[in-house]
Amino acid sequence: MQIKERPAPVMRIQDMTEGEPIRLILRFAIPLFIGNIFQQVYTMVDTMVVGHSLGDAAIAAVGATSSLYGLLVNFASGMNSGYGIVVTRHFGARDDEGLRRSIAGMLVLNITVTALVTALALLFLRPLLGYMNTPEAILPQAHTYIAILCGGMMATICYNMCSAILRAVGNSRSPLYFLIISCFINISLDLLMVMGFHLGVAGAAVATVIAQSVSALLCGLYIVRNYRAILPTKKDFRMIGPILPEMLSTGFAMALMLCVVDLGSTIFQRANNLLGETYIAAHTASRRIIGIMMQPLSTIGTANSTFVGQNWGAKKVDRIRSTLKKVIGLELIWAVFACGMIWLFGGALVRFTTGTTSEATVQNAVLSLRFHFSCLPALAVLLCLRTSMQAMGKKTAPVISSCIELALKIVSAWWLIPQVGFIGTCITEPVIWVVMMLFLIAAYQVQGRSMLASGIGRIAGSDAC
Repeated sequence: MQIKERPAPVMRIQDMTEGEPIRLILRFAIPLFIGNIFQQVYTMVDTMVVGHSLGDAAIAAVGATSSLYGLLVNFASGMNSGYGIVVTRHFGARDDEGLRRSIAGMLVLNITVTALVTALALLFLRPLLGYMNTPEAILPQAHTYIAILCGGMMATICYNMCSAILRAVGNSRSPLYFLIISCFINISLDLLMVMGFHLGVAGAAVATVIAQSVSALLCGLYIVRNYRAILPTKKDFRMIGPILPEMLSTGFAMALMLCVVDLGSTIFQRANNLLGETYIAAHTASRRIIGIMMQPLSTIGTANSTFVGQNWGAKKVDRIRSTLKKVIGLELIWAVFACGMIWLFGGALVRFTTGTTSEATVQNAVLSLRFHFSCLPALAVLLCLRTSMQAMGKKTAPVISSCIELALKIVSAWWLIPQVGFIGTCITEPVIWVVMMLFLIAAYQVQGRSMLASGIGRIAGSDAC
């Protein structure tokens, strides 16, 4: 009797080089948006459970570490995002061999970089918290919380890596399913460990790490089972040498951009921490809400990046040029809507997310939100231009814009916030968004248009500027 070979699973892919662009971008962005919302829920649930159960001091302990942890994670995940751009280009170019080798390089570089960042973070956490002027009253809780999160950083990066591989081939739905599962696990464990076992902020951190580990495991197993055709072989791992310089340059450019932004945020947080627990809690509450309400902007920007990357690899520059204005229009519609929501319901959102009874915390958080969301249209344009230029391999202008942000945040931390207090915290980022938007508009006029006009005359991964 002849045994029939079991057919290989069918891969879910989305080719964005054919079809109506906006429909493709929205279809790709919707699952990504839902996934990002659930990812924001990770930190939001920590804030809510900790705030309702442990009070404003615990919220301040969690918030005092947010920019430092963001700096550490975004260095590794920024490298990962850069690798993903290279994978996307090879997929768009129908280069199967290059696709497998780029994934092999992605695996090797991610494991190496994340292990190094984790080790260095755990070694220098306490002096870093001291440098950030973390108040002595909340220092033990803050150190415990961020140490546990750093210990589980590998799970976070592994999930982001697997998601980036799936997004590169146009699958934004599958990572969403695994993220939803892990989010519910996170919520359940938060309630159990903080309110049930009374483990404090440590329980919230452990719940987050376990949930992220589940999402990474499920996503990795799904790729192994359903995407074997694009997985690298031993031969591909031996042949990654020629592709590593391109991956490292693209990854480092993305990581540098994100790290410069987060380094500025860390310096910025350091100055805000000197204002006291009330202002730390207010800043934390506003940042959580900003993170949620910004998701439509960031997800459409990410979807646009995948669209541009695939079409750049396929040498379809006309599709890129004609779609950019429509994408900016979509971003602006949401920015105006979100601004109206914040002006009308900002106070209710702060009370819901933190459970605070401090009217001073609520008022200061709302003040921060109103300043930020009034300038959200500038951020919308900024994100569209930045993601488009990155996907075309134009790395210099986005990195310079991030350096501008760093410089302005240093000025704010050293002069503005000490002079005017929390109002300086409120106005710094909105002003930065406007400045960077104007810079990238000028850079795109000079660089982006010339790249599109000249077609694919340059290698996608190179940057002549």
